[in-house]
Amino acid sequence: MLDIKFVRENPEIVKENIRKKFQDAKLSLVDEVLELDAKNRSAITEASDIRASRNALSKQIGMLMGQAKKDPSKLEEAEKIKEQVKSNAERLSELEKLEEEYAQRIRQIMLTIPNIIDPSVPIGPDDSANVEVERFGEPLVPDYEIPYHTDIMESFKGVDMDAAGRVSGNGFYYLMGDIARLHSAVLAYARDFMINKGFIYCIPPFMIHGNVVEGVMSQTDMDSMMYKIEGEDLYLIGTSEHSMIGKFIDQIIPEESLPQTLTSYSPCFRKEKGAHGIEERGVYRIHQFEKQEMIVVCKPEDSMAWYEKMWRFSVELFRSMDIPVRQLECCSGDLADLKVKSCDIEAWSPRQQKYFEVCSCSNLGDAQARRLRMRVKGADGKMYLPHTLNNTVVAPPRMLIAYLENHLQADGSVTISQVLQPYMGGLEVMVPAHKR
Repeated sequence: MLDIKFVRENPEIVKENIRKKFQDAKLSLVDEVLELDAKNRSAITEASDIRASRNALSKQIGMLMGQAKKDPSKLEEAEKIKEQVKSNAERLSELEKLEEEYAQRIRQIMLTIPNIIDPSVPIGPDDSANVEVERFGEPLVPDYEIPYHTDIMESFKGVDMDAAGRVSGNGFYYLMGDIARLHSAVLAYARDFMINKGFIYCIPPFMIHGNVVEGVMSQTDMDSMMYKIEGEDLYLIGTSEHSMIGKFIDQIIPEESLPQTLTSYSPCFRKEKGAHGIEERGVYRIHQFEKQEMIVVCKPEDSMAWYEKMWRFSVELFRSMDIPVRQLECCSGDLADLKVKSCDIEAWSPRQQKYFEVCSCSNLGDAQARRLRMRVKGADGKMYLPHTLNNTVVAPPRMLIAYLENHLQADGSVTISQVLQPYMGGLEVMVPAHKR
């Protein structure tokens, strides 16, 4: 969310940013919010003047009432001033209601006006205009067939989509045996990987209040993603970033404690399924999954350096498991409204012979901090807003697709990367069930 003062002083910059994000329908909102802002400030000024005069008029009434004992005409004068005070009180009540109405509408609009994107962001209408920046590792296609990922899992008796469908419906799964163990091993390795990078490990709440949801994500994303608990002001988190950033709501953060670097584990719950996934079936886009996340809260001048570090952590993690990846810069039209800059890390799929998203790294500037009223107290005693960033460390079972495809051998076995073997009890190779 932008600062209304910035919008007031830079309306054309805000409008041009909206055009760059291909959201021209929102251009009229800038003029509307500026008109409401002017009316609101006028109401505030008038209300302040009435409050300032109230004490003076009250003193004047008291003085006249005291003089009325000697001069009855003063009583009539006092009564006239009382009528003025009453009229002012009614007007003040009207103004206070207007202030509340203006403030609510201004906030509603400000929540929908997109954040100012970084000048380095490529301009384009949608993800088709995203730009490949760099590749890491050689994308290989073996000379034997790579089955669909659930077929690979089923060869190890490691997945049951049918039972999950009976129990929970489409978009859920049972993982079992070595596949479930590999799932947990990847998460445990990712946790320790981030701890070794100096991040503090955290397990956050998996449900959050509505005001936190509003603070951490756009209204569009909220409606399309979040599951609400019936009869409660609670939502299931779509990612642990939601509750991790929410941790700082209404807090004053000591400057000396920055940067705050946290890595969190959580299950994640999302309504969307198959809307824009690589394929409809399987475990690529589902309602429930688990994820290790990284979160940074830092000084504004440090956020771009952290952005660079964070996406490179993802590359390092995947390469340590011998999975080729690439960095894809997200274009303006593919950025969520709160984001200043974002990129995806995509893993190589030998079966499809193309890359697919496994991580998303985002710099949100001070948008979340402003929404959540997070502040930092500087050494000079002045308050300022920190910047917030987030990035996926790893998110199985989607990550398992990349792992299984890149480690599948011609005989159907799957090799275990050296970094994962300690988390798999020393296992070096997973053997299909029919060959045991």
